[in-house]
Amino acid sequence: MARHIYACPLRWSDMDAFGHVNNVVFLRYLEEARIDFMFTQAAAAGAGEFAGGSVVARHEIDYKRPLVHRPEPVTIETWVTKIGGASLTVSYEIKDTAEDGTETVYVRASTVVVPYDLAAGRPRRISPVEREFLGRFVDGAEQVQAAAAA
Repeated sequence: MARHIYACPLRWSDMDAFGHVNNVVFLRYLEEARIDFMFTQAAAAGAGEFAGGSVVARHEIDYKRPLVHRPEPVTIETWVTKIGGASLTVSYEIKDTAEDGTETVYVRASTVVVPYDLAAGRPRRISPVEREFLGRFVDGAEQVQAAAAA
């Protein structure tokens, strides 16, 4: 399974009174990674329709460990866990990987995204080009579910 990798910078203003990244800020981190994945990378792969509009229908976040400010970016891995007719689920891990390969996971999350036709003011179906792009980021077990939803 391929995962989109995004290096997310930490900002001093992300910190809360307890000295770690505020829980709400993690939504911004997920948004940054999702925009890079669905707008920038998808457009580069010829599936730029997402940039025309999409809305978030649901977020789910599990906070695993506190993340403190430092100059190095944190890694956000993004992949697709479900492709429906008019929605998709993007999953994430916000983490660090040490030189010896051990990982520290700070957050595991998922977002249900609905492609949206801004001019018509309503959701739209996922196009075949978008589906092909997203399919590159779905693992084998989940591809059956994605194909069945097509």
